[in-house]
Amino acid sequence: MKAVLLAAGIGSRLRPLTDTLPKCLVPINGKPLLDFWLEMLLASKQISQICVNLHYLKERVEEHLDLQWQKEPRISLHPEKALLGTAGTLKGLKKILIHNPIMVIHADNLSKFSLNSFIQAHKNRPRSCSMTMMLFQTDTPSSCGIVELSDDGRVVNMHEKIKNPPGNLANGAVYIFEPEILDWIIKHDADDISAQVIPAHLGKIYTWLNDDYHRDIGTPESYRLANSEYIL
Repeated sequence: MKAVLLAAGIGSRLRPLTDTLPKCLVPINGKPLLDFWLEMLLASKQISQICVNLHYLKERVEEHLDLQWQKEPRISLHPEKALLGTAGTLKGLKKILIHNPIMVIHADNLSKFSLNSFIQAHKNRPRSCSMTMMLFQTDTPSSCGIVELSDDGRVVNMHEKIKNPPGNLANGAVYIFEPEILDWIIKHDADDISAQVIPAHLGKIYTWLNDDYHRDIGTPESYRLANSEYIL
């Protein structure tokens, strides 16, 4: 399995912190956010390569990775002159990713979970499913993508940032795609996972609940909470 860390975002809601620091490098109790993901992925023997896409303040990310992870051959960097979109990045990496299961991670979230348990859940998914979505229980449902599930854990509906959504099980923006998902993205020239890939595959998306820790640190308040909640 290969992994893609989507780390190119600007993080405009975290300004002024992100005026000079890319969102993927904001510190959580002194540790850059991106390093949490890299440590988790590199600890797994099931991940053969980690592709990191870059755009905003890419020189800062390149400098950090060169300093901290220069001896790690499984990490490769992929700058984008213009943001390609979450699915567009996968299209751009198709020569690397084609024919492989792909773990796709929005690296601007802080998360702690068993990577092997997530992968095993994907392996045990219903035969009709071609991807698995990590879920978490959110304390702010109206700010997240809330899922409705079938009895066997498949996503049958999504409610993206609406008032009074039906529940608190949210999309954690961590996925495992089978090769046919990338084929679909290429065929339909899709650019966005949330807006295009997920709606087209309702009923074919299996789910796994992260009941350890997950928080989107996209706002100053959520960033403050992450620093107070997460113990290194």
